[in-house]
Amino acid sequence: MKKQINIERLKNTINKSAEIGKIPGNGLRRLALTDEDKAMRDLFLSWMQEANLETRIDDLGNMYGRREGKEDLSPIVIGSHLDTQPNGGRFDGILGVLSALEVIQTLNDYNVETLRPIEIINFTNEEGARFEPPMIASGGLSGNFEKEYIYNLTDQEGNRFEDELTRIGYKGKMKNRIQNIHSYLELHIEQGPILENEAMDIGIVEGIQGMEWMEVKVKGESSHAGSTPMHLRKDALTVSAKMINIIEDLAIEHGVVATVGRLSLEPNATNSVPGEVIFSLDVRHFEDNKRKNVINKMKQKIVEIASYYKLEVEIQCLWEVPAVEFNSNIINLIEETAKSNDYSIQRLPSGAGHDAKYMQDIAPSGMIFVPSVDGKSHIESELTLDKDIEQGANVLYQVTEYLARFEYSIQ
Repeated sequence: MKKQINIERLKNTINKSAEIGKIPGNGLRRLALTDEDKAMRDLFLSWMQEANLETRIDDLGNMYGRREGKEDLSPIVIGSHLDTQPNGGRFDGILGVLSALEVIQTLNDYNVETLRPIEIINFTNEEGARFEPPMIASGGLSGNFEKEYIYNLTDQEGNRFEDELTRIGYKGKMKNRIQNIHSYLELHIEQGPILENEAMDIGIVEGIQGMEWMEVKVKGESSHAGSTPMHLRKDALTVSAKMINIIEDLAIEHGVVATVGRLSLEPNATNSVPGEVIFSLDVRHFEDNKRKNVINKMKQKIVEIASYYKLEVEIQCLWEVPAVEFNSNIINLIEETAKSNDYSIQRLPSGAGHDAKYMQDIAPSGMIFVPSVDGKSHIESELTLDKDIEQGANVLYQVTEYLARFEYSIQ
């Protein structure tokens, strides 16, 4: 009989996590490097120590817990993140970290000795909700971001990443960064409706779509709302609205996903015509060339609209990552493991970004998805059912144990 994780214990850790940064609607607000993040980190650190893990913190604030193997081999790494969106749920990322802890606890329950070491990890600032861009610490590990760039990132109040990392007591040593990884696994909620709609238990993630974040600044002229005739206005907001409509039309026409999720305007007063608007633009697709072609069309239309209304416009790329494919051997192993438990499966790509995207740059990686009720995520009502949590954690456990018990390389 296959070994199974302890679902009641895992539910208990999830529930305790959900008390830190709790907000109305059963959600969480636990932004990276805040007091709430520190409280959760402190609790997670104590849990790792109780599980007899050797703990350490690196210079980016990534937290590690190591369970030694019988041989001095490269480790299997499992984990995700504990930070959330401003009005986030209790499962996104969190499930991956706490399930990784449950894997260790289950190995301890069964007194399993593995050949390879296993390390669990909590990545810093995966969400990018406080310090943009997202996945910053896994990107630092993989060499996609320089440390000084990360340290000098600021939030909307001007707080530096390095200063906040130091303030909460989680600025560790660069020598503590994980190296020579055998493979990386991440369990995550789907954050979409596919698995639930298809009545599937487990998602086998084949890769992550490419994405680009941009900032569009539209400059008009602020004037009095009552004294300026409509035909003489240079209203940055109404022109921005036309741009956003075109963006949506192009996204639908060409089959990409595009989101304007953040918008600010000046002077932001009821009786003033907006003179400047800044809005974000997030564009994603699984084919990088197609994504880039559509973005070029969007930029062209934005410039044309600004020119027609005699406004200025600036478009700045904030962050771009190409699409990534996960390791085929790990994908196949996850699929075989799920099938051996009689779980229904579906292969699918990830529409959201994850730390596994950057980890694939330095180690063979794979992801396991479990269903999200109504496909909801990044909101307070985000929900994954206990049955699905248990099944996903069982697959994570069994794949991790298998990889750690034998000496072979995954190419």
